[in-house]
Amino acid sequence: MQSAMKLDALNEWASVVALSYIAAQRTFPGYNDMADAKALLESIARSFGFQYGFKKKVRVNTISQSPTLTTAGSGVEGFDAFFYYAEKLSPLGNADAEECANYCVTLFSDLTRKVTMQNLFHDGGFSFTGVSPELVEQLIQK
Repeated sequence: MQSAMKLDALNEWASVVALSYIAAQRTFPGYNDMADAKALLESIARSFGFQYGFKKKVRVNTISQSPTLTTAGSGVEGFDAFFYYAEKLSPLGNADAEECANYCVTLFSDLTRKVTMQNLFHDGGFSFTGVSPELVEQLIQK
């Protein structure tokens, strides 16, 4: 009943956005239970996007953000390695917190009225890059 009351508080065409991480789909040592939580979050976003989309045209999406220098991120074992690896692999580099906030704003705008039930990667291309020339060169030199 609570979720129905909360839904009633949302306007038609409202937008709900949650932050995820690529570890919901891939294994990252040390990310542990957070990977499971992010996978569940993405599943819930799809389910709610489906149900609330039909009821009130509410959009529900997740953003899979680059490793970002935050208090929460610094608590993840091996975070510095995640950050460095993603920065070197991503053609555009890691997206910082302000860039992520700007991206979130687009999902609250009418420009994305028909975007729902998606996990949107905001990671400088990390999620779709297999290897970068810089990382290959570093490995060859070792």
